[in-house]
Amino acid sequence: MANKKKSTIKDIANVLGITPSAVSKALNNHPRISKQTKAAVLQVAENLNYQPNHIASALRKGKSNLVGVIIPKANSHFFSSIIEKIEDTVNEKGYNVIIAQSNESYKKECRSIEALLFTQVDGIIASMANETIKLDYYNKIKQKGIPLILFDRGENDLNVDYIGIDDYLSSHMIVDHLVEQGCNRIAHIGGFSHTRIYKNRIRGFIDAIKKHNLPFEDDLIYECNLRKEDGREVMEKILELEHKPDGICVSADYAALGALEILKENNIRVPEDIALVGFSNEPFSEIVTPGITSIEQHSEKIGKLAAETFLKRIKNPDLPVSLNKMILKPELIVRDSSRRK
Repeated sequence: MANKKKSTIKDIANVLGITPSAVSKALNNHPRISKQTKAAVLQVAENLNYQPNHIASALRKGKSNLVGVIIPKANSHFFSSIIEKIEDTVNEKGYNVIIAQSNESYKKECRSIEALLFTQVDGIIASMANETIKLDYYNKIKQKGIPLILFDRGENDLNVDYIGIDDYLSSHMIVDHLVEQGCNRIAHIGGFSHTRIYKNRIRGFIDAIKKHNLPFEDDLIYECNLRKEDGREVMEKILELEHKPDGICVSADYAALGALEILKENNIRVPEDIALVGFSNEPFSEIVTPGITSIEQHSEKIGKLAAETFLKRIKNPDLPVSLNKMILKPELIVRDSSRRK
């Protein structure tokens, strides 16, 4: 069966015997078009199942009132709450949000950027995929003069607005806490170090370990995608070590949950034998047994600041694009997975 041809403004104009320009003005509620004409245009548009071409409209107006948001994964409370706050904030100013999920894939992230640019979005708010090393597509956004705001994961080389937490400090807070609880051999499960936030967390971890004069060895640092299955896999490797750690910090609660499952399956007591700390303060972290100590990243505040930064850039397009870093202080939420004392 052949695809039904889409109705156009010209089709509506032919039915009513008026010009396409008059139809366009009626659809856009132009004050010079009478109420009767507007009502007739809307009725015919409905009868013909007319769908406006938003891309063409955006090209004509130079504005789409759409904001693209790119996230690594949607199943994270951290990212979903950021999206919710971005949407609430920009909706108040007449903007709608298009969400793209990279699933930590560089290629999928590039396709998402292409799609958002084709859709003529007025700005892009993004957190980079773990696989992303090349910044070509993000530079393409900048070259087109479209506001680009990065949050959580972003690279300084792009010289754009950025909102996140102090990742270096967060590692110090975790190590300090584990040492206070009596740990003296601590392992780190993080994301890939080519990503700035994970690089800073590893750097903070190493400096904190040295500060406390604890042993630092390569087999105590692991890099992965930080999914639950990655946490399980890395934890199995850690348990094969001859000298096992008595404390572990994990850069994501999902990976920490996977690590916790392996510890429990091997009858290792948490925190008595191995204390565990996660990251992001996902809702499940307080309802599992034991509850997982975690870093609060202030997702709602990050989302609001990212949206407000976009609105500022839109309102003042002639402002020079300069590095505008907003770094929030993390908070350690202590629960039973690390509470020895």
